[in-house]
Amino acid sequence: MIRFDNVSVTYRGGVKALRDIDLTIDDGELVVVVGLSGAGKSTLLRALNGLVPATEGSITIDGTEVVGASAAELRAVRSRIGMIFQTFNLVNRTSVVNNVLMGRLSTVPAWRSTLGLWPAADREVAMQALERVGIVDKAYTRASDLSGGQQQRVGIARALAQEPNVMLADEPVAALDPVTSRQVMGDLRRINQELGITTLINLHFLDLAREYGRRLIGLRDGYLVFDGDVADVTDDTFTEIYGRAISSEDLLAEAAASAGESPAPDPDTE
Repeated sequence: MIRFDNVSVTYRGGVKALRDIDLTIDDGELVVVVGLSGAGKSTLLRALNGLVPATEGSITIDGTEVVGASAAELRAVRSRIGMIFQTFNLVNRTSVVNNVLMGRLSTVPAWRSTLGLWPAADREVAMQALERVGIVDKAYTRASDLSGGQQQRVGIARALAQEPNVMLADEPVAALDPVTSRQVMGDLRRINQELGITTLINLHFLDLAREYGRRLIGLRDGYLVFDGDVADVTDDTFTEIYGRAISSEDLLAEAAASAGESPAPDPDTE
């Protein structure tokens, strides 16, 4: 279980990114977080793994306190949390499988990872992670030779290789085209369903949030303004969260039409 109790985050200069957040997320949930840029979406995820320190309140993961934790305690927490980034954060000059093995760093001595002498069991975990996202055939390809969608799938596989309890995806499709966006979201949903990993995803596209989410959290100016079942979400809900009418830029279908592309079929139903 993840708990935020009266959590606030204030950056240097006095900017309040999160304000008095109370939130509970149960094991195995798939939660989509939406809001305008600056609403606090990324801060919410990064406060959870201690990348951004909360300035007030308490954040616990399975009873372990994150706020004020020591460096050793934070390392232990982060070893159980997979993180997927908008910009992929791969080492482009090395192979795909070596990038995925970075997810095993907390399990092996530093000398092994430095020399590339990974145990066979860790290599097997990495290959299984690549197989789960459908690119095991790219294992020995340089990361720089992959498409954007393939690179993001490597990022997902790297997070999976940690064998995490929690998966955080910070705008995972923002740098992708509409077709690939649906493929990546399908991967994340399938992983949640098959492995039961608690998953939090920040999204910009509201139709993707409605289609792939189960529970929706809406942030506005750092406040939690909506928390409910996606089935209950309407266009008026999004208008309330955003403080304005929905625009074409907020919808994947509209973005695809503007780019002259047809929306991709749901990869889970092909």
